[in-house]
Amino acid sequence: MFLMSGYCVLCTALGAYVSEGTRQTMSLPQRAKHILECDSGVVHQKTDWDSIHEKICQLLIPLRTSMPFYNSEEERQHGLQQLQLRQKHLIEFCYTVAQKYIFEGKHEDAVPAALHSLRFRMNVYGLSSVELVPAYLLLAEASLGLGQIVQAEEYLSQAQWTVLKSTKCSYATHSLLHRNLGLLFMAKENYEEARYHLANDIYFASCAFGTEDIRTSGGYFHLANIFYGLNKLDLADTLYTKVSEIWNKYLNNRYQVLSQARIQQIDLLGKQFETDTGLDEAQEAEAIRILTSILNIREATSDRAPPKIVFVLKILVMLYYLMMNSSKAQEYATRAFNLAKEQQLGVREQNSIQELLNLISAEEA
Repeated sequence: MFLMSGYCVLCTALGAYVSEGTRQTMSLPQRAKHILECDSGVVHQKTDWDSIHEKICQLLIPLRTSMPFYNSEEERQHGLQQLQLRQKHLIEFCYTVAQKYIFEGKHEDAVPAALHSLRFRMNVYGLSSVELVPAYLLLAEASLGLGQIVQAEEYLSQAQWTVLKSTKCSYATHSLLHRNLGLLFMAKENYEEARYHLANDIYFASCAFGTEDIRTSGGYFHLANIFYGLNKLDLADTLYTKVSEIWNKYLNNRYQVLSQARIQQIDLLGKQFETDTGLDEAQEAEAIRILTSILNIREATSDRAPPKIVFVLKILVMLYYLMMNSSKAQEYATRAFNLAKEQQLGVREQNSIQELLNLISAEEA
C-alpha cells in the first residue's frame, strides 16, 4: 500500500489516498495513527489551526526535528527523555483545551485538540495502552455533541475494549468511561441504561476522589438531568442541590482562604495576592456550565424557590470572583441581592450578599 506524506488530523477515517477496503480492515488506533490528507484538507487544516494548532505550533517544532547525533548512549537517552516530556506536556495541554471546548459547547473545535492528544498518547504509550482511553472518551463526547452517535459508539467501544484488556485501569478512568456511556444512552433515550452507567460513574469517582468532590459532581449532575427530563422533580431537585452544595463548599473554601490573605493586604513576597480558583480552564468551564444550567432550571421551575436561586447565584459570584471576572461576579451578586431583598429572605442573607458586592467593588477600585 502506497501512503502519501501528510495527514489530516480531523478525519477519523483514511482519506482519498487509501482504498475503502483497506480503511475498513484497520483498527481505530491504526487509522488514527496513519491519518492522511483528505479531500477536505484545506477546510480541515483551518479548523485544526483555529482549534489547537496555533496554540501548539511552536511546541511541535522540536518534535518534528530530526534528533541530533549523540556522542554517548547517556546523551541519547537524555534526548529521548526530553522528547517524551514534551509529548506528555502536549498530551495534557491538548486534552485540557479539548475538555474546555466541550464544556463550552464547542464540540467541533474539541475534535482537533482531542485527536492531537490521542496521537501524542499513541506515540508515548503505544496503540493499546489504557492511557489512550481519556482521549477516546473526549472524542466520543464531542461526537455526541455533534449528533454523531455512531461515531461516538465507535470511540466508546474502543475505550471499553482497552479498559477490559488492561490490568491497571484507575478508578478515575472507569468513572469517565461510565459517564460517557451514560451520556451515550441519554442521547439514545435509553434512560435505564444511562442511569446504570451514571451510578457506576458516581461509584468509581467516589472511590477515586470522594463522594463530595467536584470531580464526582458531574455524575450527580447528569443523573439529575435524567430525572428532570422524566419529570421526577423531587429526585432531580435533591441531586441538583447536592451538586450545588459540592461546588459551594469547594469555592467557599477557596474564597475564605483568599479573603484571609487579603486582610493582610500583601503576601509573603510583598506582592498583591492574586485570585485563583485552583481549577484548570476546563474545570472552570465545567463549573460555569453546571452551575448556570442549575440556575436556569431553578428559575424555570414553577415554584421558583427563591432561596435555592439565591444560593446558586452566590456560588456563581464566588466562581467568577475567583476567576477575576469582576463584571460577571457583580452581575450575579446584584441579581442575588435584588432577589433576596424582593423576597425578604432575611437580613443575614442580604448582608452576606452585600459583603460580596463590597468586596467586588473594592477589587475594581
